[in-house]
Order: sequence, then C-alpha cells, then structure tokens
Amino acid sequence: MMDIQHIHTGNKGAFIVKIDGERLAEMTYTKPAENHMIIDHTEVDDKLRGQNVGQQLVHAAVEFARENNIKITPLCPFAHAVLKKKTEWQDVLRK
Repeated sequence: MMDIQHIHTGNKGAFIVKIDGERLAEMTYTKPAENHMIIDHTEVDDKLRGQNVGQQLVHAAVEFARENNIKITPLCPFAHAVLKKKTEWQDVLRK
C-alpha cells in the first residue's frame, strides 16, 4: 500500500502520493456541501504504472467518505469505473 496523503483547503482537496518529494499521483475533488464530494480528476505518473495506485487513491477517498458521512459523485471517468466495479465501495456513492 502506497503512503497516501490527504490535503484539503476550503472546499477543495486531493489525495496524493509523493515519492522523494515528487508528486507522482493525485486524485482531486471539490466539496460543494459538507456531506458531498465530487471526484473530478485522477492522474498517476508512468513511474507508478501497474501498481494499482489509482485504485488506492479511490479507496482512500472511500475510507474518508465513510469516516465523515460523505457521499461521492465520481465525475472523473477513472474513479467512476473503479467505483462501478467495486461493489463493496458503492455505499458511498451519491444516488
């Protein structure tokens, strides 16, 4: 499991992976309401290809959402595909 950091400022945030100070992966979101987050972008550097880093970023968002009673709208096509496939994570999807 990668070391994923969560940063947030105001109504925006990101789950990121830094290695040797270099930001190699990130998934960004906005929070239009206290109980709603919209995942809008996921990007993983080629250096981390094949390590399921993108999926780990989505999982970090799912855990954050569960802990804080937040529902997720995945506008990012990657996050949408992962959440659609992982039925055990769909409890956090906004209906």
